[in-house]
Amino acid sequence: MDQSKRSSEVQPPPPYSQDDGQQNPYGQQNPDGQNNNSSPHYGLSVGPGNIAVVSPAGQYNDMGQGHPEDQQQQWAPPLPPDYSTGLEDTGCFDDKAIRRGFIKKVYLTLMIQLLLTFGIICAFLYWEALRVWSMNTYWFSYCMIAVVLVIIVALSCCADVRRKVPLNFLALGLFTIAEGLLLGSVTVFYEAEAVMWAVGATALVSLALSVFAMQSRWDFTLASGGLWVFCWTLISFALLCGIMRSQYLYIVYACLGTLLFSLYLVMDTQLILGGNHKYSISPEEYVFAALNLYLDIVSLFTMLLSLIGLCR
Repeated sequence: MDQSKRSSEVQPPPPYSQDDGQQNPYGQQNPDGQNNNSSPHYGLSVGPGNIAVVSPAGQYNDMGQGHPEDQQQQWAPPLPPDYSTGLEDTGCFDDKAIRRGFIKKVYLTLMIQLLLTFGIICAFLYWEALRVWSMNTYWFSYCMIAVVLVIIVALSCCADVRRKVPLNFLALGLFTIAEGLLLGSVTVFYEAEAVMWAVGATALVSLALSVFAMQSRWDFTLASGGLWVFCWTLISFALLCGIMRSQYLYIVYACLGTLLFSLYLVMDTQLILGGNHKYSISPEEYVFAALNLYLDIVSLFTMLLSLIGLCR
């Protein structure tokens, strides 16, 4: 009697959630006579009493999967989104936008260099006292050659010099002034009319070659090795002209030099434009890119000036 009384007083364990409290206790039946299997916990009667062994619902094919510590070790937070390529709907800079800004910066710097150089040349041509002093002072030209070479080597070999602001603009400004003084000391030995013709021809040829480089399907960036060989061949030919001192050889030398620096101008323009070309200049190298174009145009000017002076 006592044992049956105690077993009748044993109640099933309370539900473990608010949802469970609305369901029938374990081991009891619904009013329709069916067992209550809709509960998320399973009840099992052990022995004569109503002691329930409760376990959470789920599959236990792998015993390690149900352990809370194992679940915490297997769970990992989701990876952050990749922002390396930018989002299309945020209007951030893409490669084309960066390249367009780079081109604008390069050509703006180049125009300032050319205008400054042209002003210095005009001062040597039309300021009579400066013109006479330059013609009588030979050491000035050699000093400017040394300064130009030193700055070119510094800008070409030292990445910090051409990338750090304002050091890069300072070095480029000094180089432009030195190159302008060098060209001014050279142009005093020519007539002012010939110099102006050379300036106009250089501007026209440079514009035409730049448009050609933008529209051409030919990739001149692959020809850098051939142009380098051509350059050293032209230097050897210049030594030959200095030995033989023939006007016809000078004309041939000026024509070959014009062709060489025209090709260099096309190649450097395509390096700046990028796009479908094999090689391109990094957007960080805007000072170096402006320096390359400036040297191409200045060298083209000197060759055209020599050619015009020889033909007059």
